[in-house]
Amino acid sequence: MEFVFVSGNPALDLLGTLKWRRSAPEEGLPTPADAARWAVEAGLLSDPPEAGEEELRRLTELRESAYRLVHATMAGAPADAADLRTVNEAAAGSPASITLTARGARRTGSLDAVTAEVARAAVALVGDMYGATPPKVRECERDACTRLFIDRSRGGTRSWCGMAECGNRVKAREYRARKAADREARLS
Repeated sequence: MEFVFVSGNPALDLLGTLKWRRSAPEEGLPTPADAARWAVEAGLLSDPPEAGEEELRRLTELRESAYRLVHATMAGAPADAADLRTVNEAAAGSPASITLTARGARRTGSLDAVTAEVARAAVALVGDMYGATPPKVRECERDACTRLFIDRSRGGTRSWCGMAECGNRVKAREYRARKAADREARLS
């Protein structure tokens, strides 16, 4: 699976590793090696960490708790106590270390360190959603897509998680529908 980082927040990008939640869920992190690769591609670590099934379980458990918390916050619903506990316990973990080298920054740590970093991003995001100027967290408007993203567009009207996967498909479908309607109108 190719990972996509269009959500504007590491926690939301992690949530996007389980695609099509309402229809045919597609797991983007089926193995510890996939999770390690995601951590590097997300820029959270410089090299893939050694990881096992237990570290993967903790990361995906965080992902699902964070998903439910963000959705509850978006809906103005109360947060589930178990989800709060999961996210807060993960956020209390040791983060990845960062050092400056002659070639730039180097991030090292375990998959659990990545889990802690992503949990902190989730805590900050959900906390900000209760603030005076909350970020505009939205769900992609493509029917099948369940990816969440922060709308930082100038007008605050971003509809899709990203143009490459969803925006282009929606625009192409709308274009085909307009062309079909035009043909039908000419034939009538």
